[in-house]
Amino acid sequence: MYTPDNIDPTEWKARCELAALYRLVAYFRMTDLIDTHITLRIPGPEHHFLINRYGVIFDRMKASDLVRIDQYGQVVGGANERTRVNAAGFVIHSAIHMARPDLNCVVHTHTAAGMAVAAQEQGLLPISQHALKFYGKLAYHTYEGIALSLAERERLVADLGPHKAMILRNHGLLAAGGNVAEAFHEIHFLERACQAQVAALAGGSQLVYPSKEVCQHTAEQFGRDEAEEIMGLSWNAALTLIEDQRESYCS
Repeated sequence: MYTPDNIDPTEWKARCELAALYRLVAYFRMTDLIDTHITLRIPGPEHHFLINRYGVIFDRMKASDLVRIDQYGQVVGGANERTRVNAAGFVIHSAIHMARPDLNCVVHTHTAAGMAVAAQEQGLLPISQHALKFYGKLAYHTYEGIALSLAERERLVADLGPHKAMILRNHGLLAAGGNVAEAFHEIHFLERACQAQVAALAGGSQLVYPSKEVCQHTAEQFGRDEAEEIMGLSWNAALTLIEDQRESYCS
């Protein structure tokens, strides 16, 4: 794999993985022009992470388009007029990266289905197998306006608690993982669960709910020992969808 002389190979590998995730989020139609954002912690003691350069459309994201910033939102190295980042992206993601060292990759989206469920008082309903992945494991954060205030970080973290996924009320979805594969799996399932809910509610028919015992059992099944392996298989399978773009996104 090509690696620029001025970037550590470990960081470049992370950049390629994150660029691929941006393109897969675009492939699955979870983008909102240049808004929303995905971040990935760079291995090492510096507490730096990668975020997209603001203004690049996701299906054209490249490893070199990603910007390295610290936990205070300052661009680290190579700063120029092209290294603008999304301020709201920094507030949301830095809060989680600083408070949850177990969550190395964070995805935030504004999809139609995600925003619709975020506006529904009952939140995500336990009416599909995809939704049951998050049964008892989904957080909610009250809308406070565009996330530009650093003061909101404490409330974001408090609301997230021990979970890996959160619905941002009147806003969108957030999912995270220990690595890119897990974060992709979380946001994919959460998005599909929201799509299913919107479709189910649209018909006006009475909904069928599994029992609480079945809901809890299913949620536990999603955490079984082979879950990590399945996430890795899913990520590798998804990468084949953009295999012909690898040279492009790793540049």
